[in-house]
Amino acid sequence: MSAEPSSLSRFAATPLEQPMRISRKTTQMSIGVPRERGYQENRVALTPQAVGRLVSMGHEVTVESKAGIASFYSDKDYTEAGANIVYSAEELYKSHVIVKVGPIPMEEIQYLSPGQIVFSAIHLPTITHAYVKALVEKRIIGVAYEYMKDASDSLPIVRSMSEIAGSSAILIAAEYLSNQFQGSGKLLGGVSGVPPSKVVILGAGTVGEFAARTAIGLGSDVRIFDNSITRLKRLQNNLGMRIYTSVIQPDTLAQELKSADVVVGAIHAETGRAPMVVTEEMVQQMKPGSVIIDVSIDQGGCFETSELTNHTKPTFKKHDVIHYCVPNIPSRVSQTASMALSNILSTLLIEAGEFGGIDSYFWIEKGLRAGIYCFNGNLTNKYLSQKFDMSFTNLELIAAARL
Repeated sequence: MSAEPSSLSRFAATPLEQPMRISRKTTQMSIGVPRERGYQENRVALTPQAVGRLVSMGHEVTVESKAGIASFYSDKDYTEAGANIVYSAEELYKSHVIVKVGPIPMEEIQYLSPGQIVFSAIHLPTITHAYVKALVEKRIIGVAYEYMKDASDSLPIVRSMSEIAGSSAILIAAEYLSNQFQGSGKLLGGVSGVPPSKVVILGAGTVGEFAARTAIGLGSDVRIFDNSITRLKRLQNNLGMRIYTSVIQPDTLAQELKSADVVVGAIHAETGRAPMVVTEEMVQQMKPGSVIIDVSIDQGGCFETSELTNHTKPTFKKHDVIHYCVPNIPSRVSQTASMALSNILSTLLIEAGEFGGIDSYFWIEKGLRAGIYCFNGNLTNKYLSQKFDMSFTNLELIAAARL
């Protein structure tokens, strides 16, 4: 007969509580993904993989037919992930939470209802007074990707799309330098025994950093200009190497542009138009067949010679210099861009569901509140209120009143 277990062994066999583990019941949300109708907008806000994550957490996801077709996702992919497919925008907008890539089209605002939550970009340079007024009057909660912040106080969606735009800018330039596109016939980066191509980057933000990473990876000689010493230092630290950097001095910049093979404009303005730092005279002095990629064109461009182009006709030549001025570069690699956007949005939605839904999560996450530009009939973005001379309501005061 075995001995009676000691008190220690009995204690070890007894299941113990885990006080650090907090059980949260997910609040079900109805989420709608409309088909993008913006010109040459190929991205989709949620991929089938993200939809699968959300459905597995108990959320209902409705997708408008052909919403993912330009990102190479079929309706079948979405249904297999657990989504409901609808065939009209009116039906789609019955969902409580709407997630889009571009702004809600003016003709679709009629389908919105009070209290509905809309996540989308608002495209600051092109937004109009009539558009903002229509959204405010619908009494929705509008969340703009341009203003949404994360726990590190950065702009996660803006940064993600900027990474794609920066890397793509160099790859695009590499194409247009070739004979096939009437460029200078150079390989971006060079080979053994041949001097490397020279890339000048204007702006040391996220676009500039990832353009620099890609250009350096291809073996190019990179020069970076920015008026912020802090950004230049940060970029060098992030790259982990010492490269040519300079503040934007017209004489120095003009001299560098004369021998540049590629110039990337990546200067971002917090509000309003991007600063124009390259004059037409500077462009005239550039080498024939060199390439300008103006990523800042969505804010007016930073080259005097820039003109808005599109993915169908992306370039034009001026002073024998190729100009590429397409505003939505990430849409050129729609599946990668959709996955990057979807990763951020699906994670946010899942977290919101665990805290009682988006309506409750707003008051927990200050960074998410930063993205709200209209709230239940109030314009809560100060820049938009000043731009369109509309009354402004401080959302933080509303948040404080709820405590």
